[in-house]
Amino acid sequence: MPEYIHIPHCFLKDGIFYFQRRVPTELIRHYTSSKISYSLRTRSARVAAARAIRAASQLDEYWYHLRSQDADLPGKHMRRLGVADPRQRASDGGSVNIDCISLSEAVVTYLRLKGSGKGITFRRAAERACGYVIDTCGDKPLSSYTKADANAFRDALIARGMAGSSITRVFGTVRSIINFAANEEGIELTNPFGKVYYDRYAGVSDRQPIPVEAIRAVQAECYRLDDDMRWLVALVADTGMRLAEAAGLLCEDIVHDNEGNYIARITPHPWRRLKTAGSMREVPLVGSARWAAERLMAVHGGSGFAFPRYNKTDTTNANAASAGLNKWLKAYVPAGATMHSFRHSMRDRLRAVECPADIVDQIGGWQTNGIGHGYGKGYAAQITIKWMEKAIFL
Repeated sequence: MPEYIHIPHCFLKDGIFYFQRRVPTELIRHYTSSKISYSLRTRSARVAAARAIRAASQLDEYWYHLRSQDADLPGKHMRRLGVADPRQRASDGGSVNIDCISLSEAVVTYLRLKGSGKGITFRRAAERACGYVIDTCGDKPLSSYTKADANAFRDALIARGMAGSSITRVFGTVRSIINFAANEEGIELTNPFGKVYYDRYAGVSDRQPIPVEAIRAVQAECYRLDDDMRWLVALVADTGMRLAEAAGLLCEDIVHDNEGNYIARITPHPWRRLKTAGSMREVPLVGSARWAAERLMAVHGGSGFAFPRYNKTDTTNANAASAGLNKWLKAYVPAGATMHSFRHSMRDRLRAVECPADIVDQIGGWQTNGIGHGYGKGYAAQITIKWMEKAIFL
């Protein structure tokens, strides 16, 4: 399969990569064409991917602001979208009215102060969530939003077909942005987007763990096919790593100690950040994960990306990994199970050997409750290896 197929918003013509993206229907009036298309001036897939991702990100940000400007508000022509610093608003010679900060300005404040060092996903989630609010209720001053607006917003999300878990995430993002910006600007308000009722379980299906027998069948196929995609499956199957954590590994992250043990060091990288601070850890590689590590070392010589297929741009493409591997996995696991189900299975497998909960949390990078668990360096590798071997070879 040609590698350019994996590049978003790109097509190839006469060996040159072109960027192409359709303009959203509600914004077409701002353009002379319904499609944006131009040459990326490169024959390199890697360079084209980086340029296309950067262009798409710039367009998403610009379209977010266009949607904000299109909100039907009195005095819209007098607004200065994106000015989130009170000193800037006072520079016109007038007094500062703290109630005038709008939701779009709150997003700018939030991203400016909290977005530093965060990935593009963090920015997109903030802009998308508040973009939904602006589409439904308009871009109002924060103190002008009402409970009726919040209820209308909830109804709009339900009408979009969002599951309860997705609505919870969107509401959580909106609440965080409003609370943070209000605190920064010195605005006292009761956030109307809190305590909004909806069915949090609507459309949500529980992720079921994969039975051990099915895991064994999957591993047998991985050994038989013996390619990079199956190495990734094997690595996740007997570690419970998040797929993005495994796909973004360097060969240098896989270490081999004097006692013959393999350990994967899960650390943040510029191309793949971690979900939480507690996700940084050392994971013992036993069973199929050890086999995968040995195959990676043999093929790559201990340096570079462990899975170059999913690291062709400046960001690990975990979505591509998920789509491809889940499609293959369907034939071997119960209906509804995915690559993430291995993570649920690992927790159950460790429970089955009566592994202490805080050791389970350390292995999986899960949050452990209690202040005391934040002290010290955690359990030594010999201890986590012992419990992983009990769970894997049960």
